[in-house]
Amino acid sequence: MSTTQSERLRELLEPLVTSQGLDLEEIAVDSVGRKRVLRVVVDSDDGADLDAIADVSRALSAKLDETDAMGDAAYDLEVGTPGAERLLTEHRHFVRATERLVKFQLTEGGELVARIVQVDDEGLDVEVPGVKGRKATNRRLAYPEIARARVQVEFSRKDDKVKKDMKEEEEA
Repeated sequence: MSTTQSERLRELLEPLVTSQGLDLEEIAVDSVGRKRVLRVVVDSDDGADLDAIADVSRALSAKLDETDAMGDAAYDLEVGTPGAERLLTEHRHFVRATERLVKFQLTEGGELVARIVQVDDEGLDVEVPGVKGRKATNRRLAYPEIARARVQVEFSRKDDKVKKDMKEEEEA
């Protein structure tokens, strides 16, 4: 059974990323013109700040330099975190997206935009925002009902203003 370069790289790099307190979310080798780019996406329950990204990037670079995993040809190493509108594919992704607005593609067809309230091993409790003056409703989604889920970017949430106002009152 042959393994792909990405699988071999994952086997090599995942223990190193894990030792840094991060999860290896994605690994890809792409060709950009004449160069190759190794893209490594990491994350953790608390997120990954720039210092953590820099530390893991140096560790990965050193490990790659001491092996021939990328061959002899030149390549660039890019280490980052998932984007704002990340695709949710693992249980831990749903946990990390608690309180976030998510667009769900349902296996039975159709889509649903809802806020994740709670996550457990069987599925999610979500709050579907009310439309045209209606109240929000709660719904349970089992994992098999979810074909695809992606976090939505929110520029302004009413809840954020309330939390900010409460924090300012506490500080006063």
